[in-house]
Amino acid sequence: MGETESLLMPLEEYLKAGFHIGTKFRTKAMSDFIYKVRPDGLAVLNVQKINERILLASKLLAQYNIKDIVVVCRRENGWHAVKLFSKLTGIKAFTGRYPPGILTNPNLKSFIEAKLILVCDPQPDKNVINDAKKVGIPIIALCDTNSETNNVDLIVPCNNKGKKSLGLLFYILAREYFKVTGKIKDDSEFKANLEEFVPPD
Repeated sequence: MGETESLLMPLEEYLKAGFHIGTKFRTKAMSDFIYKVRPDGLAVLNVQKINERILLASKLLAQYNIKDIVVVCRRENGWHAVKLFSKLTGIKAFTGRYPPGILTNPNLKSFIEAKLILVCDPQPDKNVINDAKKVGIPIIALCDTNSETNNVDLIVPCNNKGKKSLGLLFYILAREYFKVTGKIKDDSEFKANLEEFVPPD
């Protein structure tokens, strides 16, 4: 797993959330992020590489104005965390069905001139990715071991299916985004806590 001192959260938080536990299916595109395959066949993601990519994602988000970023999450398990991330950062988010044409059709009242898209899963969020590519908008995607990454510009490997894992991801991403943009100096100044990002079962 590499050195744990540089992890963005204590290792036990990752383990508790199943943050690094992938699926039994592995795509070639995700092979670089896989640490090992467990005896039960589930692939395990490299925690160090997850960390590196979350930091990269937060730095990329920080380069854009919040009005130019859109987060999209079709998968219901991510709705709570995405909505809280949106509320804290001011970044626009769509949970559930993605409204077609909002990135590509300037005649729509709901049209958004987005400059960066973050999707929670390339498969259910494929319509967003297709639209973003048509108009040349870069895409950050949370990708599990079974994800296809065509048209994705920045892969953030993680368990993108579990509520706890997605809650942890968006908690860390929000905190790191605030640090990179200079809104807070260190973790202690971050007002939200992890429990707020993880909905009760």
